[in-house]
Amino acid sequence: MKKVLSLILLASLTAMLLIGCSKKADPTPTEAPTEQPTETPVTGEPTETPTPEPYKPADINVAVLKGPTAIGMVKLMSEAEAKTAKNNYTYTVAGAADEITAKIIKGEIPVAAVPCNLASTLYNKTKGGVTVCAVNTLGVLYIVDTGDSVQTLADLKGKTIYATGAGTTPEYTLRYLLKSAGIDPDKDVTLTFLSEASEAAARIAAADGEVIAMLPQPYVATVQAKVPSVRVALDITAEWDKLNDSTVVTGVIVANTAWLKDNAEAFDVFLEEYKASTAFATANVDEAAELVEHFDIFKAAIAKKAIPQCNIVCYTNDEMKKAVSAYLQILFDANPASVGGAMPADNFYYVK
Repeated sequence: MKKVLSLILLASLTAMLLIGCSKKADPTPTEAPTEQPTETPVTGEPTETPTPEPYKPADINVAVLKGPTAIGMVKLMSEAEAKTAKNNYTYTVAGAADEITAKIIKGEIPVAAVPCNLASTLYNKTKGGVTVCAVNTLGVLYIVDTGDSVQTLADLKGKTIYATGAGTTPEYTLRYLLKSAGIDPDKDVTLTFLSEASEAAARIAAADGEVIAMLPQPYVATVQAKVPSVRVALDITAEWDKLNDSTVVTGVIVANTAWLKDNAEAFDVFLEEYKASTAFATANVDEAAELVEHFDIFKAAIAKKAIPQCNIVCYTNDEMKKAVSAYLQILFDANPASVGGAMPADNFYYVK
């Protein structure tokens, strides 16, 4: 009996040992891998974007002629007067272009509004010393009379025509149109050029008989206010457009080339402000007219009537180049002297 109990006990111990050996230890819990942050390789010391320095206003002398070119500038002139313009502008309002050409060449007046062909003439005369930067006025010329004899260009034959702008855009435009009508400007008509449009206007106002003149706006409106019988006989721009795909470019903005190279940023600021000024003049006629009188250019009542007829614009870059080069080419083909003897090269144009 004891032997049987011993065998049972031994069998039980053996079974327990076998069961214990067959059990596996609990696996060690696996932790989720920790995601390591990605670091940006350091290639050098961190740099900060530099703060641009504030724009420093430049002192710029600007000249305009007493006419449409001045009208487009009056808003900027008022801002300069109020010290709210981005540059410090000093303005000269001249009666004729020859009053300011020497100062443009010397750089004493680095920015000016002048007749288109005069810009080309100065460029050729100074071997590139003048750059054209914008178109500021298109056609502003009209043939007026105190009678009823002029209905077409051909009717001007045998007449005396008072005009201004000898040697500049008005003269060469008129000569071109007369020739296109079969009229010799030196034989078939008498061209009497006066120093200023105001003088021509006064001549018409004082005349007893028929007087014929070519005048720009706002002088047309000035004369009509004084002499109601004065009528617009011909629109020079319309007559030009009948003959050409290009249009008349009366006035442009020029800059002294050497000055422009050293002051491009300041000039670009001016051009931006000037463009806004021309837009103001055409969109706010009443307010612009008041400024025209404020700067003693014309009376507000006259300016109010004239501004819509002045074709004030601000063409820049390729638009400017296309308009100016096409107009100058026609003048050159008719008379090379009208543009200074040669068509200007590409560096004549301020295109960015």
